[in-house]
Amino acid sequence: MTVAAGSPKASNALELRGVRKEFGGVPVLHGVDLVGRPGEVVAVVGANGAGKSTLIKILAGALPMSGGELRLDGARIELTSPHDAHEHGIRTVYQELTLVPELTVTENLLLGNFPRRRTGLIDWPAAHARAGKLLAEIGFGAVRPRAIAGRLTVARQQMVEIAKALVSEPRVLVLDEPSAVLAGTDLDSLFGLIRRLRDRGTLVIYVSHRLAEVLDLASSIVVVKDGRVVATTEPARTSEDELIRLMAGRRLERIYPDRRSGFGEPRLRVSGLSRPGEFTDVSFTVRAGEIVGMFGLVGSGRSELARCVFGAEPAATGEVRVALDPGSTVRKGRRPTFRSPAEAIAAGLALVTEDRKRTGLVPELTVRDNIGLTTLYATTRAGLLDVPRHRRAVDDLIARLDIRPAHCATMPVVRLSGGNQQKAVLAKWLLAGPRVLILDEPTRGVDMATRMSIYRMVDDLAREGLAVLLISSDLTEVLGATDRVLVMREGRITAELDADRSTEDEVLGHSIGRAG
Repeated sequence: MTVAAGSPKASNALELRGVRKEFGGVPVLHGVDLVGRPGEVVAVVGANGAGKSTLIKILAGALPMSGGELRLDGARIELTSPHDAHEHGIRTVYQELTLVPELTVTENLLLGNFPRRRTGLIDWPAAHARAGKLLAEIGFGAVRPRAIAGRLTVARQQMVEIAKALVSEPRVLVLDEPSAVLAGTDLDSLFGLIRRLRDRGTLVIYVSHRLAEVLDLASSIVVVKDGRVVATTEPARTSEDELIRLMAGRRLERIYPDRRSGFGEPRLRVSGLSRPGEFTDVSFTVRAGEIVGMFGLVGSGRSELARCVFGAEPAATGEVRVALDPGSTVRKGRRPTFRSPAEAIAAGLALVTEDRKRTGLVPELTVRDNIGLTTLYATTRAGLLDVPRHRRAVDDLIARLDIRPAHCATMPVVRLSGGNQQKAVLAKWLLAGPRVLILDEPTRGVDMATRMSIYRMVDDLAREGLAVLLISSDLTEVLGATDRVLVMREGRITAELDADRSTEDEVLGHSIGRAG
């Protein structure tokens, strides 16, 4: 594939006219209209639960419409499957990853389209070369074609997802929260790619909660609320505050809570922790009542460090200690690190992972069952689950966190919006009553109103004495929602900064080795 400048804007490439969708007689989309032309970036924004995901699945051919019509170049089309969408040149990159984790990057990119030798066998050197060329052309050359997809970071997997969609050179590319796990140069590569696609005449449907990038990239912005289009506007005619007002139906207060002070004794101590190839000699503490941020670009080792602290990956050297109260520790010097997540949980650690679909939730289970997973043992008597007690505890937390829709406890968790799924993951761990909470990208793919709810909840937990480590690729979030910032680069902590006295440029500088 070659991404080059080219074709001018033409007539409407894609039109949605009065698109409706119902589930069990309950309307989710109420006559949505959307128009996109070649060489445009049409942004779709809305709060979690507004109907964006349903709209995306209809465009991808994964869901049938209940009413309305789709037109491509003025001709009506029917999308009854993803194959139909592909045949019409429409490719979708979902927020949730769809790679085959056991296969290599090359195999994921070229699946069903491998170069072959005269004997009919796959020409693997040519295949890897073709995959490498594609990745380099679109600005993702840091991803190795021979790498196993499931061993890549979530951010690198997101790059492969985007590259896979571009193999067939689509006319319409739908991107669902593509920047949620990217930062720094990787984010710049994504934005550069979108601009090149726009210049060559591709229509990009861009779904994102990051309003600053929407205003920077989009040709037009469609605001969806409660399954309806409430506004169609242009970046020059609106602002972040106005978009938030349209999405929420009201003006929101300040995004981040007030700063706190008077932190307690160290609750989490990490000393000299190392894991070859991922991070080296990492040491830090998190005190009771403190929210410590951790920022690093893709490949810095931040998520790998979190999994190691939690006992999900073994460390080569170092110690992890969790204090129960001043002067008392769980470790007691017997073992330097946790051997399993079960040990970490017993010590009072909780980890909200960056990939809620694969490691945070069990999609086939209900919301109630997912939230109750970590506390089944605590509510078991004589080998039997105390169902009423368990149900009350879970349902009280569903109400406390305002997980929507109402009465969602018996719904499959996969049917919730991304923001409400994230709340369910948080609820699961809060029910366990942790002393230390590690949050890895807690607001990935979450709208501003839900973000604010999560920030307030985390702040309340810290004020109650919880120690929080918040890992994020969002510089604004790291500085706004935390008290102290640890910066990682190439597997080492390169700086420890006061969040209230630091700037985004300063944090980013430390993360790329250009501080000062």
